[in-house]
Amino acid sequence: MNGPGPTPATARAPAPQGRPSLARFAWLSIAAAIVTIGLKTAAWLLTGSVGLLSDAAESVVNLVAAVTTLGMLTVAARPPDEEHAYGHDKAEYFASGVEGGLIMVAAVAIAISAVNRLLHPAPIEQIGLGLLVSTAASLVNLGVALVLFRAARRYTSIALEADAHHLMTDVWTSVGVLAGIGVVALTGWGTLDPIVAIAVAVNITWAGGKLVQRSAHGLLDSALPADDRAAVQRVLERHRGPEVQFHALRTRQAASRRFVSVHVLVPGAWTVARGHALLEQVERELGEALPGVHAFTHLEALEDPSSYADEGIGRTPGQAARTTTPVAVSANTYSE
Repeated sequence: MNGPGPTPATARAPAPQGRPSLARFAWLSIAAAIVTIGLKTAAWLLTGSVGLLSDAAESVVNLVAAVTTLGMLTVAARPPDEEHAYGHDKAEYFASGVEGGLIMVAAVAIAISAVNRLLHPAPIEQIGLGLLVSTAASLVNLGVALVLFRAARRYTSIALEADAHHLMTDVWTSVGVLAGIGVVALTGWGTLDPIVAIAVAVNITWAGGKLVQRSAHGLLDSALPADDRAAVQRVLERHRGPEVQFHALRTRQAASRRFVSVHVLVPGAWTVARGHALLEQVERELGEALPGVHAFTHLEALEDPSSYADEGIGRTPGQAARTTTPVAVSANTYSE
């Protein structure tokens, strides 16, 4: 806030219309993990394939990840309180970060088992029955992953999206393992089994790393996606003119919540009521462009040089601004 006295500021932060509880999807993922662990373990015991063992190990990681997701979704669903005025939604990033880390741990375990099998070869038995059981487990994971993807898009949940990606990684892992074992059955080249397992380990390491990276970006308050920022700019452009300018536009994403803040510059001669009406209109249109967005606006005098001191991002208090004259403000002078 600039100047010695208070300046009108408003914040449109609609109370969560309460995104419905997403715990039921986490419970679905937990149930799927338990079923697939049983099926894949049976397939491994039937065949002795290290590739199927690696597949079963990844399903154990799926179970741990699903339980973690359930816990974090429960935390994220808590309403804002005095210590967390912006809610608890970021707990979802912890869930996806933990899940990514667990995926990489599973990859290491798979690689160790595969190298051991390369050094100590062993025949694969009852291949047909083992493939049938493992295929059933993969279909379970595929069905649940598709359900989670739809829920993640509908409710903007990175935790469910991470879980869905994890399950799809498991599906593709199983496809690779089954293909490798099928080739072994046709050619008798048993060495292919651990080689496939190593390839699986490399693949899921990449997937885990992407999840960890995305979670880190979320915890660092990344800006809204380009399409959302473009929607915000279109709203501002409708109001921009000789008497109305904007700067210090900032956006951030916190799991399902989106935040936009912007400073609005108007002639100092305007009444508080007129300025407030403009802010309300801008916030309302932002809410229409980005449903559920939390919009914060701050009113400043267009002629006051001190209004431009907070134009940029990352400037320490008292540091000089880029410009101190109102005439320098143009239609594109605002930062993101």
